[in-house]
Parts: sequence; C-alpha cells; structure tokens
Amino acid sequence: MRYPPSLLDEIRGRLPVSQVVARKVALKRKGREFAGLSPFKVEKTPSFFVNDVKGFYHCFATGEHGDIFTFVMKTEGLSFPEAVERLAGEAGVTLPKPDPRQQQDYDERSRLLEVVAASQRYFIGELASARGREARDYLARRGLTAATIERFGLGYAPASRTALKAHLAQLGFTAGEMATSGMLIAGEDIADPYDRFRHRVMFPIGDLKGRTVAFGGRALDKDQPAKYLNSPETPLFHKGSLLFNAAAARAAAHQRRRIVVVEGYMDVIALVQAGIEDAVAPLGTALTEEQLALLWRLAPEPILCFDGDGAGRKAAERAVDVALPGLKPGASLRFAFLPDGLDPDDLVRSDGPAAMEAVLGKARPLAEVLFDRAFARGDWSTPERRAALEQDLRRDVARISDASVRSHYERDVRNRLFEAWRPARKETSARARPRNESSYVSPVQNGGLTRSRSSGAAAGRGASGTPRWSAPAQASSALRASSLVAGTTALVPVREALILRAMINHPWLVEEYAEAISTLEFTAPLAAGLRDGILSAQAGDFPLDRESLRSHLGGSGFDGALASIERSTTHRCDRFADPDADEIEVDTGFRHALTLHESQVGLQRSLRAAEEAWHADGSESALERIREIKLRLAEIGQAQGHGARSSEEEGP
Repeated sequence: MRYPPSLLDEIRGRLPVSQVVARKVALKRKGREFAGLSPFKVEKTPSFFVNDVKGFYHCFATGEHGDIFTFVMKTEGLSFPEAVERLAGEAGVTLPKPDPRQQQDYDERSRLLEVVAASQRYFIGELASARGREARDYLARRGLTAATIERFGLGYAPASRTALKAHLAQLGFTAGEMATSGMLIAGEDIADPYDRFRHRVMFPIGDLKGRTVAFGGRALDKDQPAKYLNSPETPLFHKGSLLFNAAAARAAAHQRRRIVVVEGYMDVIALVQAGIEDAVAPLGTALTEEQLALLWRLAPEPILCFDGDGAGRKAAERAVDVALPGLKPGASLRFAFLPDGLDPDDLVRSDGPAAMEAVLGKARPLAEVLFDRAFARGDWSTPERRAALEQDLRRDVARISDASVRSHYERDVRNRLFEAWRPARKETSARARPRNESSYVSPVQNGGLTRSRSSGAAAGRGASGTPRWSAPAQASSALRASSLVAGTTALVPVREALILRAMINHPWLVEEYAEAISTLEFTAPLAAGLRDGILSAQAGDFPLDRESLRSHLGGSGFDGALASIERSTTHRCDRFADPDADEIEVDTGFRHALTLHESQVGLQRSLRAAEEAWHADGSESALERIREIKLRLAEIGQAQGHGARSSEEEGP
C-alpha cells in the first residue's frame, strides 16, 4: 500500500528519532544531539549520532543514515509497510482504510488466519490428550523440553480423516474455508473433503509477523511414504518465500548480525533450545531467491549450515547458483559444513552448543566454495584442462549482476588460480604425476581446496606459511559415477530418466507434484508415454506404492520403457532418485531437477525462435539474443555438472 507523505510526516512528528533509537542504543546527550555506540558495528567509541530537530540518525562508522522508518527496517528486518504499521501504532496515528477490493481480500485473509489459528489450538490440545501420547513420546526422545514445545506451539494431528474437520465446523468455519486454508484435502473428484494431516507431530509455520499460516507435519507411522508433509500453497502460505522461525529469529539475528540456516524443523528447534536463537530453515525445499532476499534483510552474510556428506555439498552448490546474481557489496553467504553423518540436532545433543558454535565459526566464504566446486570436478594436470577450469569460473563470475562485486570476484579467482598452478618447491614434478588418493583430504573435511598432507616448505608453503593448493589427479569415484558428469547413449535423456526414476521409486512425488508433472514437456516420446502411464496409475483406486506402481506399469505394456529408464541411469544416478534416499533429499532433488528441466526446455524453444529470426533478417539483435540464450543454457548445463548440452543432444 502507498502511504501519503503527509501521513509519514505526522508519524515522524509524533515520534522523536531518539525515542525510537533508544530502544536499541544507549544514548547520551551531546549538545543538540544524542550519541551512542553504533548498532551496526561493534565499537568502543561512540560514532552514532541522533538529531531530533533534523529528524535523522547518522553512523560515522558505517555510513548508515536515515529516519525512524529506516532505523526500524535496518535493526528489526521489517519491510517498509511493516515499519509504517508498527510506528503508526506507537504514535497513535490511524492508517487509511484500504479500498473495497483490498478490504475484501483483507477480510478473507483474516478469516483464513482464524481457521489456521483454531487448528493450531486444536493440535496443541490433542498433544496434551490421551491420543497424543505417541507424539509426546517422540518429542521426548528428540530431547525437547516442555518449555520448548510450548514456545514453538507444537501439537498433534490425530489419526482421523474427520476429527479436525468436525472441530472447525463446530466453531462455524465452512468446508471451503478449511480447504482454502490448507487444512482439508478437497477437489472436484473428492466428494467429501478430509483432514490433510493425520497422526503427525505438527510444527506451526509462521509469517514475518509471527502469525501461524501453515503447518509441517512429521509422520509417526514408519510406513508413511512422506515423512514430512507441508501445507499446500494457499493465499496465506507461499513456502518459497518464508523461513521456519524467521519472525522469532529476527531480534537475535539483528543483535548478532548473523542468521544461521539449517535444513529442518528439528534442527532449528534443537539450536534454539541450546541457546542459538538466530536459526531458521527452508520449508522442505532448496533455498529460493525470495528466501535469500529475506535472509539478507536479517543479516549481511547468512551462514548456510549443511551436512558434510554428498547431499550437503550439492545443497551448498545449488545455494551458490541461487546467490550469485544477487550478490551486492556487503551482502554474501558463508557455508558451514558439519562432520559427516551429523546434523545440528545430533551435534548439540551430543557435544553441546559450543561444538555447534565452533562449526559456525569456521564458516567459509562463498568465493571459496565457488572455487572449490569448480576445482573438485576434475584433473587439471594439463594446460588445456586448466584453461577449461578458468573458463568455467569466468562463466560463474559473469552471473554476478553488481559490477563492483563481479570485479572483486574476477580478481579473487585470478589469485586462487595463480596459487593453484604455482609450482611449490620440491613438488613440481610430483604434482604432474597421479597421486595416491589417500594423500588428499576432501574439500569439506579440510575446509577448502584439496591440500597436500606434507608439511613445511616441501609441502608447498611459501615464506609466509600460506599453503599452496595442488590439483587432484582425477575426480573421485563418486563424482565420476554421478549422472551429472557421465554421458549417455540411452533412448531417454539422463535428466528425464532421473525424474521418471524418482517418481517410480517414490510414488508420493506423483501426488505431491501431479500438476507440475502433468504439464512437464519431455523431449523423448518414450518418457512422455511413461509419465502418462504413471499419472493414470495415480488416478486409480489402489494404493500407489513402489511395488504396485511397477506392477501396474508392467501390466500396461511399459516393461520396455522401465528397462530403458534403468539403462539411462545405471551407475550415473543422482542420490535423490535412489529407492532408499531420504524423503527431504528426494523432495529437494526432484524439485531442482524439475526446475532445471523446465528452464532448459524453455530456453531451447527460445533458441529455435531466435535462430529463425536471425535467418529471417540477419539482425545483430537476433544474433545477440542467440548468444544470451546459449550462455544461459551453458549455465544450466554447468549447474547440472555435465556441460551445456541440450536435451536433444543427450539422446542417441
């Protein structure tokens, strides 16, 4: 909503800057001004000044400058409308009413918020009841205290298709309101809508104002295909733009100028219980641009904390790709990797919060992770291969929109390459020969690029003691086996085969993403036919588990297609498509694969149109468009790890 300048001036007139600032900064009068320590930087000598007459603050240490609205936005992570609403309430200024259309939308949202709030109260009551004993036992095993359970508003959804529906109906809510809020599963083919969450521990998901807008449910039945189930997209809830615990973490984040991003609800809750209150998590998806923008509102360099295994490294690499275009001066990411096999919940329970803080204290800058990702992909023992590495890195850096940041990254990459190729004393000839794999430490274990384990000058240390980086002779066996680097001669492109194999091995994906799957454009007719067969099975009246789906497809004449899919992904299959992959890993990898596929197919369509335009008029603009599209295809191919081949080129 746009606010008239006169309204903003009225709020400023009623709230002196010093009154607003004094909630965060201890101020002392100095003549006509007030002075205090900067809230934007740790300092011992006051460099932060407030002038009530002129209506602004100024920080000489950081250059920050603004009025009461700016201060609240900067120190509390609020948007401008949120800051106006907050300060108007304090000043006793009535905000203008929205127009009738906005008022109707507001009333509808208010009603949906009431449905969700009533559902949360119901779940909390059920957790405390006799029916909630199994859920209470689960939370106790996870080490949660009663105070933590209450703080996060955790609850229990009973094992019933109608319990919540009946409760909400008694409160006067309609079935339509329940379905629109995401609490019921409804549709044209569902005669009687039923409860979405059944026999699950319930985690409320709040918006930035702290209002519950959705839920995540953790299954208590071991045979549930989806261990975690989120509310669907609703007028209140867009999971790609929210973070779990973001509202509660705001204050701690601004106080510490740090925000920690972990992978799951329980990780956040465990960290907060251990005193690390600036923790948030994405909602079962890979980090999005909207979530990243929110993180940068909370802290200049969010720390993304991942498991130290292959899945964690892949998640970090995806986050790098999302972040690169949006990097700005002072706004970046850092990456912390946990010991392999541990998550934050495990670490704080076994070794305490100090162990977690130690991991966070070793967080690596984005520039280092970017270089490490490219460096770990191959053997750089020849000039041609080193030139290819340099080209790949230049392509990555070119995606940074801000010219100043891009320039610094170009310089950083040149310096890292210089150190990587610089021969170390007594090692020049040895580095050209293949080395025993045991003489290397993985990048994650050793906090950066692959290093020689030798010591002293002979190990490639200069006079300053800085380690010289040495290139591994070849990619790891796991990397060589990955579908992202291996080629294929199968009838179905690898990426399409991975998507189908994931659906076959994890049929719950079909129900979760039915709409996206039904509109997906496959380049291989065989893949499109198999997709249609899977969707027809999903529409049947039998349970859609892995074995029944395979049996249905085999009985429908898809034996050959199944065999082709297996051939296309044998020994080069992403982890998320494996039958025993973790559900969160499956969901994250599947969404990422869908996004990459849709992007590349769309770009191929645009490329054909651009080429036709160039053949028609031969204009320079059409040629430039072709170059831009090919560069984007190369970037997508690089994100997949197997070059910039088109989906047509992946076929036979």
